[in-house]
Amino acid sequence: MHDPLILTLAPYSENHSRSRGRLYSEPDSLTRTPFARDRDRVIHCTAFRRLKGKTQVFVADKGDYFRTRLTHSIEVSQVARSLAHTLGADQDLAETIALSHDLGHSPFGHAGEDELHKMMEPWGGFDHNVQTFRIVTRLEHRYPAFEGLNLAWETLEGVIKHNGPVAHKLGKPAWKAVADFSDFWDLRPETYASLEAQIAAIADDIAYNNHDVDDGLRAGLFTLADLRDIPLIGPAIAEVEKDWPLIDQRLLRLEAIRRVIGFMIRDVCLETERRLKEDGMETAEDVRRAGRQMVAFSRTVNEDLSRLRAFLYARMYKHYTVNRHRSQARRVLNDLFRLYMEEPEVLPPNWYGRVCTKDTETQRARVVCDYIAGMTDAYAIEQHKQLFSIS
Repeated sequence: MHDPLILTLAPYSENHSRSRGRLYSEPDSLTRTPFARDRDRVIHCTAFRRLKGKTQVFVADKGDYFRTRLTHSIEVSQVARSLAHTLGADQDLAETIALSHDLGHSPFGHAGEDELHKMMEPWGGFDHNVQTFRIVTRLEHRYPAFEGLNLAWETLEGVIKHNGPVAHKLGKPAWKAVADFSDFWDLRPETYASLEAQIAAIADDIAYNNHDVDDGLRAGLFTLADLRDIPLIGPAIAEVEKDWPLIDQRLLRLEAIRRVIGFMIRDVCLETERRLKEDGMETAEDVRRAGRQMVAFSRTVNEDLSRLRAFLYARMYKHYTVNRHRSQARRVLNDLFRLYMEEPEVLPPNWYGRVCTKDTETQRARVVCDYIAGMTDAYAIEQHKQLFSIS
């Protein structure tokens, strides 16, 4: 691996001096690279602030200890910077994509996304990745010269392609916004994204798997004893107990998870450097044209991670208390969507005005969907109370 103290960029990383620029030309910043500037725009945008009130797994008002989309995004960005630093990639670009990746999530996590997609099926459906893209290219209104955040090409590419090529998705109605944009400014949907975007994607995996273990333990959905036979976390628990025989349960939990995160980061770095060398990657373009993701876990860790995910799925994501929250969330969003479509006059004036300017039902439904998708958990619950409770 690269010396962790060396900050020079590897030849296959993105270089801000060779950026393809922005859709709307702007003078360069005197103090920041284009990718650092993008990061700052994401942090200052409204959608990013709203992540503090959006569900990760638990509804955001169920306790201050549990992750929200905001704290998750910050944790992903930290892992992404660590990976980028070690692999010689551009840290600012990796961090920006990591901070952006969940901007389009609806309230109530994946339950909310599933319900919005169900309600929007007649009009193109809903996909949180596409919604993220629409936010940064259109929905944020912060600048007089353009809609969206006017991010650099490499950032936009990473936002929509961090999980791999998307050309096969562009025919889906839910992906029309991306298809139309790429027709206007080609994001090369058929290729992989940059090394930095791939780093952001795997940082998401590292962060949410480990932090869901932490939140599940805090919530009492399972215990440390339940995890002893689970790959990755089980051996870490045993190792910490060996090093610290008298350690208390709280510190045991924290230290074990810290070690798993470190182990997974090291595994990704070793596997990625192996693939980069094996496939002869010499430029950023080589990474895009490769036939596979360059940033990846080793086969052994990937298999272990699959077992950990299966445990979390059975013991956490499908736990009856989580299911109850999801059930409530689906009803809240279903009720709000139907009411706003049937009686748009109950929308706030600025949103009602947007609905009134649309010519088709599809366009009106998308405005309603944008309004609901931007809500925090608490705001959605409060709006439901105001509209459906006589008291």
